[in-house]
Amino acid sequence: MIEITKNLYDECVELLNSRGVTLLDIANCVLLLQKEYHDNLTVEECLNEVNCVLRKREVQHVIMTGISLDIACEKDVLESKTIEEIMSKDYSLYGVDEVMAYGICNLYGSIALTNFGYIDKIKPGIIEELNNNKEKCNTFLDDIVGALAAAAASRLAHNSR
Repeated sequence: MIEITKNLYDECVELLNSRGVTLLDIANCVLLLQKEYHDNLTVEECLNEVNCVLRKREVQHVIMTGISLDIACEKDVLESKTIEEIMSKDYSLYGVDEVMAYGICNLYGSIALTNFGYIDKIKPGIIEELNNNKEKCNTFLDDIVGALAAAAASRLAHNSR
C-alpha cells in the first residue's frame, strides 16, 4: 500500500500556487458567479467555500492528476506525441479536460455544471490568464480552476435561504 505522508490539501494548494493560481484567484471567480444572488457577499466568504471544496479527496485527486498531466506535456514525456500535441494546443474538441473537471462539479449538483459551463465560456480573471498562457500547458488546469469556482459557488447557492 502507498503511504501518503503529506496532507493532500496542502499539496494541492502548493501545486496550484506553483502554477500561478492562488485560492484568492478562485474566490474572485466565485464572487463573480454569486454576487448578484447574495447581498453583501464578501471574497472571504467565497474563499471559505473554495477551501471546503478543496478538502474533498475526489477534488484533490483531480487537481493532482490534471496538473501532473499538464506538466508531463510540458516536459515532452507523454507516450503519445499525438496527445501531447493536442494537449499543448488545447484543441477545443479534445474534451477530456472538461470531463475531468465535471468530476468536481458532479459532487455539487446540476447548478455546479451550469456554473462551470458559464465560467468556462466567459473565462474571467485567472481562468483567462491560464487559457492565454502559451509558456505553459494549462489544458487541464484552466478547467479545474473553473470547476473549483463553480463548485464553491454551488455550495453558496445550496446553503442560501
